[in-house]
Amino acid sequence: MNIRSLTRGDGVVIGAAVLLFIASFLDTFDKSGNGAPNAWDNLGLVMSMYVGGIAGAVLIVLARALPQPLRFVGLDLGQIGVGLTVFSVWTAFWSTIDPLGPFTDEFKSLDVGAGTGLILGLIAALVLAAAAVTTPLVPALQAALIPAPKPQAPQPYGAQPPGGYGYPGAAAPQPGQPYGAQPQPGQPFGQQQPPAAAPQPPAADFSPFWFAVPVARPLFAEDGSTAPIAELAPGTWYLAVEQRGAALVAQTQDGRRGVLQDTSGIQRG
Repeated sequence: MNIRSLTRGDGVVIGAAVLLFIASFLDTFDKSGNGAPNAWDNLGLVMSMYVGGIAGAVLIVLARALPQPLRFVGLDLGQIGVGLTVFSVWTAFWSTIDPLGPFTDEFKSLDVGAGTGLILGLIAALVLAAAAVTTPLVPALQAALIPAPKPQAPQPYGAQPPGGYGYPGAAAPQPGQPYGAQPQPGQPFGQQQPPAAAPQPPAADFSPFWFAVPVARPLFAEDGSTAPIAELAPGTWYLAVEQRGAALVAQTQDGRRGVLQDTSGIQRG
């Protein structure tokens, strides 16, 4: 589970679900004095409006955080969650119009209206359903909820640390000098200098870099199979270790490597 794949819209969903849970403990209608029931005194109301909306929020966030989408009877968990949030608004609207519900006989002589629990629950359910429906459509809500840390520039493969291998400040041996021999202060006058070392072939132009994808994209195995081995999520940084034409060989945070075939719109770190 990757919480960095959560978006701002998911943050609104989480906040509205918390508000909906708090509203379930408040008065259902404005009865004078003590003893006004809350949602937990009406099983049908609490399970449809409050628990239904909270369950929808949990499914939406869970579907976003999981690396692979889960399905139930052919539907994605996120789709089921959106449906529950819309049903929560539907129940909240009609419960606010008729706040007495099963308590009509007990309080029929009183002129009461919707209480704090119903009003606050209706507002929370509206915000919850609106965020669930509009997040895939509004770019501002699709931004990462937790910004990814700025990655450090990776060291190119094969590069030696400064100062030479061994201990700090160790000088690399001169070409042609036996290993362990002391460097000579200079050559006698007239003696020919040893031939210069042949130039090394230039390194490849590609250097590893960090990148992030704008939308979720599959990562395929390096052997060319069509089954994805992982899914790259937006808001997470991955390391590109090799380029194969227009595709990139990427490494995930858990060490898996695969081929990213669609590299359009990626953000380089």
